[in-house]
Amino acid sequence: MDRRLVTISKYLSKHLRHAPQEIGLTLDDEGWASVDALLEASARRGFPIAYDDLVEVVETNDKRRFAFDATGDRLRAVQGHSIEVDLGLERREPPETLYHGTVERFLASILGQGLVRGRRHHVHLSKDVETARKVGGRRGRPVILAVDAGRMHRDGRAFFLSENGVWLADAVPPEYLSRLG
Repeated sequence: MDRRLVTISKYLSKHLRHAPQEIGLTLDDEGWASVDALLEASARRGFPIAYDDLVEVVETNDKRRFAFDATGDRLRAVQGHSIEVDLGLERREPPETLYHGTVERFLASILGQGLVRGRRHHVHLSKDVETARKVGGRRGRPVILAVDAGRMHRDGRAFFLSENGVWLADAVPPEYLSRLG
């Protein structure tokens, strides 16, 4: 993805997941924004986005962070919100093991208190080690944690699967975590 599209993706992440009000954008209860309103709000704030660029970001983003509705008139982020939205996620049975990428400086805290969602709606988990490695590598040398998701699920803990394949949980207590390698 070229630099302009990466910049647009980051802009969309900020304003569709965390701060729509900063550009005068209103999301509905499910996190949808009118495409026309988004393009107008972005232009008013000095960050014009061409509709074709918006489509390209949605279609080519490697993490599939955004989705159009069936009509193509609305857009939303599919997970990772810090603002209150209802994505309509249903409980799902996870694979036996999921993974979380982090860095060494957070490891002691995580092993002590588990994975907590912080300001987001959920803890984000990966279905494979490589994805977790990429996520952890954004902040330094990655540390990969295995999550005993099957046991968590059998113990009554809820898991959800976002539209883009990210597994979500409210929290992961430390007894379900182990460090790989």
